[in-house]
Amino acid sequence: MSELSGKSVLITGASRGIGAAAAAELGARGMRVALAARDLAACEAGAEAIRAAGGEAMAFSCDVTSWSDVSAVVSATRDAFGALDVMVNNAGVIEPISRLAESEPEAWAQAFSINALGVYHGLRAAIPVMEAQGAGVIVNVSSGAAYSPLEGWSHYCSAKAAALMLTRAAHAESGPKGVRVVGLSPGTVATDMQRVIGKSGINPVSQMSWDDHIPADWPAKAIAFLCTEAARAFDGTDFMLREPENRTRLGLG
Repeated sequence: MSELSGKSVLITGASRGIGAAAAAELGARGMRVALAARDLAACEAGAEAIRAAGGEAMAFSCDVTSWSDVSAVVSATRDAFGALDVMVNNAGVIEPISRLAESEPEAWAQAFSINALGVYHGLRAAIPVMEAQGAGVIVNVSSGAAYSPLEGWSHYCSAKAAALMLTRAAHAESGPKGVRVVGLSPGTVATDMQRVIGKSGINPVSQMSWDDHIPADWPAKAIAFLCTEAARAFDGTDFMLREPENRTRLGLG
């Protein structure tokens, strides 16, 4: 995907899981990568790995529930790289898992804020920059939970549904101005989040075998694909990595 080489990308939730894998994948494809998360040390390690391989990368501390944090890292990325070509809104949490009637309101609201408000903040900060450039791609990491309720996941399902509608709304508003907005529904991925889910014992996802989950480099490859012109057909919706034809499209098993 040579069209990605030299372009800049900012990834939230880049300290681990899909975000860290996406940073490594996009860095290997020649993109200049900004890694952002609350865990600055982990982002620094990811950025150093990209630099050690001959790439260009930087790390930022960022809480996506904070508008000032997200706005600042978008501006810093644009200033450092000269443009913001791609924004990946990946930051997300599953904890605390609990049935709605037993949930703790402040913790529920915090999780919802990370998963939904964090996407809004990323869109709100990146869209004006990209519209001024006349081009850009925003990838929002979605979930099958956006479409189906799951016991114990009311915060996560409702936030991912909100993120899906933000993808659709942003595409409708900014697509005509050159900004592509697309979601990625990766399915279940072998990350720390799945370990938390497995320990919860709530809903069928927690009963899945570890071997049933795909490796994090699969959604990372999907994100790289969605940044290209070949993915335009998926703009304004979720690219479903569970679908066999989409895995075939990416050369995955």
